[in-house]
Amino acid sequence: MATEAKYNIVREVGRGSYGVVYEAVVSQTRNKVAVKRMHCNVPENVELALQEFWALQSVKSQHENVIQLEECVLQSGQVFQPISRQYRKSDSHLLLIETCLKGRRCMDPKSACFVWFVMEFCDGGNMNDFLLSRTPDSQLNNSFMQQLSSAVAFLHRNQIVHRDLKSDNILISHSPGGPVVKVADFGLSKICQGKVNVNQHCFSSACGSNFYMAPEVWEGRYTAKADIFALGIIFWAMVERITFRDGDSEKELLGTYICQGKQLIPVGEALLENPNMELQIPLKNKKSMPNDLCRLLHDMLTFNPKERLDAFQLEIRIRRISYGKKRQRS
Repeated sequence: MATEAKYNIVREVGRGSYGVVYEAVVSQTRNKVAVKRMHCNVPENVELALQEFWALQSVKSQHENVIQLEECVLQSGQVFQPISRQYRKSDSHLLLIETCLKGRRCMDPKSACFVWFVMEFCDGGNMNDFLLSRTPDSQLNNSFMQQLSSAVAFLHRNQIVHRDLKSDNILISHSPGGPVVKVADFGLSKICQGKVNVNQHCFSSACGSNFYMAPEVWEGRYTAKADIFALGIIFWAMVERITFRDGDSEKELLGTYICQGKQLIPVGEALLENPNMELQIPLKNKKSMPNDLCRLLHDMLTFNPKERLDAFQLEIRIRRISYGKKRQRS
């Protein structure tokens, strides 16, 4: 990546709208890392890079279910400059914006601006592909639900709202104790400034992925509880293996929806059109989940965010559900 070859790129492992992810090796230690490259050729990409950097930097190495940032490097042409926690927020923001705008004015590709995120390597890929490649396992689902609930509670406790939770943005790392989930992709995240209650801080820019968006996100006025709605969609789809085909990539994705004829409508959008609609949970098989999990999902997916669980309540409730727990022999 740099002239000193601190990292050696091995292969491309993923590509999205805003960046490319590579598997790489640290030259000195030979340890594997994931390297995400974002092209900061427009202000929108600069903003996404900044949001991801500040979110990951603020919670660095503090929770095993949140992806760990090792290093962030700004590339301007052939010059590589680490962005460290020593930078004041305004300084790094101006630096990135200035470099981005200079790159846009210059036709020379050597002056292109990129931000490189060096993160821990997750050898299990994303949670969506991981789960769809295996037979359904209630104990594994229970473990993933507890881990994700803990991660989101941790983020909210640290004033971070993810705003784009989906199975594709959750990575898997293998460990002796079993698969470990890692919440990743913080490009749309927001840090609530000051000592404000994260569940009362309002956002107005609708963002995220349609099938995981809460009703209030579609309206453009929402809080951190939108993350809980997204988790509810993920949990429901995980337990019943409900999937849909992404319109752009044709990829099979875990996610629940409402059928209107042949059209699949996101649950949040359907609830916005009909707030009194009763969600059919479970959708496929009544025996697929116990009553306490069914009630939990209803409480995560309620139309009114004031009646919806917050992350801290969810973290407690998820430990008490009977789903996926080993039965004790008498």
